[in-house]
Amino acid sequence: MSTEDTLGQAHAPPGEHRPRAADTAIVVRVALPHQLRHLARLRGEAVVEVTPPVTVAAVVDALEAAHPPLVGTLRDRETGRRRAMIRIYADGEDYSNAPLTTELPPVVVSGREPLRLVGSIAGG
Repeated sequence: MSTEDTLGQAHAPPGEHRPRAADTAIVVRVALPHQLRHLARLRGEAVVEVTPPVTVAAVVDALEAAHPPLVGTLRDRETGRRRAMIRIYADGEDYSNAPLTTELPPVVVSGREPLRLVGSIAGG
């Protein structure tokens, strides 16, 4: 049980641990296509920390913060909408057209599976 100070901020009673923001961060793995890994100077999957709720937008925000060269490559800088040539998959499901506020499935949140960002292929 916590107590509040005069500013309304909650504090844990003596002897009780209260998690800090860093304690509640979730580590999410992100698989990127080769071109984006190269741009971000990554050799494998990206790993980012996200504060719950773990949504597509939260992961992309964390990914762009950790790897600034990716800003504007995954979503439009003006509108925030996903780039048409980037597809998003989680647990075998296509999240590309889901709202960016959609929470990711437990297998991604737990770290068992990565969130997969895939470059789609066009042409004919």
